[in-house]
Amino acid sequence: MKPALLAVTERIRRRSADTRAAYLRRLDALAARTRGSDRMGCANVAHAFAALPGADKLRIVAERAPHLGIVTAYNDMLSAHQPLEGFPALIRDEARRQGATAQVAGGVPAMCDGVTQGLPGMELSLFSRDTIAMGAAVALTHDVFDAALMLGVCDKIVPGLLIGALHFGHLPTVFVPAGPMSSGLSNSDKAKVRERHAQGQVGREELLAAESAAYHGPGTCTFYGTANSNQMLLEAMGLHVPGTAFVHPHADLREHLTREAVRRVLAIARGPRFTPIGRLVDERSIVNAMVALLATGGSTNHLIHWVAVARSAGILIDWTDFADLSAEVPLLARVYPNGSADVNQFQAAGGPGFMIRELIAAGCLHPDVTTIAAGGLAEYTRVPGLHDGELGWRDLPADSGDDTVVRRAERPFSPTGGLRLLTGNLGRSVIKVSAVPEDRHIVEAPARVFDDQEALMRAFKAGELDRDVVAVVRFQGPRANGMPELHKLTPPLAVLQGKGYRVALVTDGRMSGASGKVPAAIHVSPEVLAGGPLGKVRDGDRIRLDAVAGTLEALVDPAEWARREAATLSAAAAEDNAHGLGRELFAGMRRNVSSAEEGAITWL
Repeated sequence: MKPALLAVTERIRRRSADTRAAYLRRLDALAARTRGSDRMGCANVAHAFAALPGADKLRIVAERAPHLGIVTAYNDMLSAHQPLEGFPALIRDEARRQGATAQVAGGVPAMCDGVTQGLPGMELSLFSRDTIAMGAAVALTHDVFDAALMLGVCDKIVPGLLIGALHFGHLPTVFVPAGPMSSGLSNSDKAKVRERHAQGQVGREELLAAESAAYHGPGTCTFYGTANSNQMLLEAMGLHVPGTAFVHPHADLREHLTREAVRRVLAIARGPRFTPIGRLVDERSIVNAMVALLATGGSTNHLIHWVAVARSAGILIDWTDFADLSAEVPLLARVYPNGSADVNQFQAAGGPGFMIRELIAAGCLHPDVTTIAAGGLAEYTRVPGLHDGELGWRDLPADSGDDTVVRRAERPFSPTGGLRLLTGNLGRSVIKVSAVPEDRHIVEAPARVFDDQEALMRAFKAGELDRDVVAVVRFQGPRANGMPELHKLTPPLAVLQGKGYRVALVTDGRMSGASGKVPAAIHVSPEVLAGGPLGKVRDGDRIRLDAVAGTLEALVDPAEWARREAATLSAAAAEDNAHGLGRELFAGMRRNVSSAEEGAITWL
């Protein structure tokens, strides 16, 4: 491996020594107990298995067969999760074929950020991650399971399920996805219609037709946002059946892969290959996930989520670790918004298997990690298929299926990764540079300050932003209002950039995993409500965002800057953020949440 990557891994290991050791002690104590139905009282056992068929009760209690817990994020509001409806029946059937049993231990909430984007419901989105983690814990705390299967795909759902699973780190666990929808209207064509609508050139009817042509069937949305980044990271961590991520929900292969997940988790549930998830997810595995994110230009949301995931396993990472890895990791994929291809084209060109193979060859991944596959990470460099109706894996061709989408490591799109750390007198921030034109990596312009995204939209519609401008949108951090995604701002800012203006966004909020060509310094920490220096910016201040040097600065006289006080959130805005559409129920999370760089964790 590259020495720099080994150095980052070792730094994380040293930093995490005490918390990781404590985590593993607790894990080992739980794993050493006798199995659930032998350990529990008779009334507990009877309640746990009352609804099972008699043969299954016999297997669990008398034959001591392995018992699997299913935690599902199924609902049919999310196109990506609608196919999960039938998975428990498949899993139960395959478990019986293998002499085991399975129960749906519980369901967790799963919200669609596409539905709530730009609406008050988005203020619950980030906190839904920890709610999902708690829901997974409630499900697994029945404590009768020998292993677990986690069914989920989308933005906060996979990180939430993974956090929950790691708090039950003594259980072997496999993640089971459902796959992407078929390609519809291209993501770039959809974006063009959005920009025309923002300019008033097309009406609601044409916009709705375009959106419906893009999002049109079961499966994950086809852009490379947070949901599909989740799948790439799980492949790199070895938590999927190899090559499972981007197979269509209705392909014949999908059922075989779901059944294979049962066989794989049973293989690591007992005996010499016993592999609890808390042991599998170690410092090397976390670094592999970070590298996969950087090499594919994945979602900025994971600079928050994977900090929380790592912390769940007693591992401490920060944005400096991401930045140091990014300096060494080549960008090997161009998938929208980091290119024009969608995830189906990414899969056809080689997909995760190609990426993992190339990153191992380039010395950018730890190849010796434990995975749910007996052959380790090398198994994730191959692709699954059906041969005479039987599931098998084959090697990928040496070359990319389309080198405009994925490339060999020796000829990358960029020698460095797609995400950068920005530091300066405005705090610490991150930017996704992989989708931003190189001539926009540095923007210097006067600030226009807004306290919410609606104020920016009004200013755009009034023509007040037709100039070089750095839009500062504050009071969007986790403590202020739950840190909603601000993807609604992408079309108007893209319109301004398209007119030739130098434009950037600076915010303590988030952008969508689909954030694209407009430079955006996001997740600014500390957030303004916590006294962050972004609250000192005034209209007209010159702001310099420099993704080359890695700086974010207000070009204000230091003495003047020191005298200024940070803005405060108005009482009316605070009241609005606290009420309506369930926001009252998340007040405790807003009070207790850590910073974005600390993972926006609510449970510490």
